[in-house]
Amino acid sequence: MTETKSRLYAAPLNGEWQKSSFSDNSGDVCVRLMKIDGGVALDDSKRPDLTPLRYTRTELAAFLQAAKAGEFDHLLDD
Repeated sequence: MTETKSRLYAAPLNGEWQKSSFSDNSGDVCVRLMKIDGGVALDDSKRPDLTPLRYTRTELAAFLQAAKAGEFDHLLDD
């Protein structure tokens, strides 16, 4: 693990989780994000027993740009 990633995984999760307004209303079927020092934590609300994944701002920005451009749309095809 790189030093940057080690610092991300050492950052406390003391912020507020944010979920998409597109998540279902039950609150238990969503991916949540939290701003942390140096990046963002990503969590599956259905599995609070799992350690949240953590990404740098640069990694998340690249993912969001690709998602907005439709690069992952084919993954949702039936």
